Amino acid sequence: MAVDPEKAIVLWPSYFDSRVSRTSGRRVPRRDAVEAPTARMLYDSVRALGLDCILELDKAYPRFWHRKEGRVLVEPKMSKTELISKVTANLKNLPRNE
Repeated sequence: MAVDPEKAIVLWPSYFDSRVSRTSGRRVPRRDAVEAPTARMLYDSVRALGLDCILELDKAYPRFWHRKEGRVLVEPKMSKTELISKVTANLKNLPRNE
């Protein structure tokens, strides 16, 4: 199934970044967050869950409009909260490509 951008769940790297405060957009507890996640890492994590997704590298999180960090559009097969918790668990186990 192809992802419909109009109905897709949007995931931003800032949701999972330990350097970002909750008020600035982090959605997970700091102990579960990772330092400087990339949109590519989110994409790999979502793909590991077996979900269809689209990687958009030229997008900027509205709160940080000046940096193009990218985003991932995910097919809505579960709630956004459930998706974020599953992606968080996968991000911890992904190898870092430095």
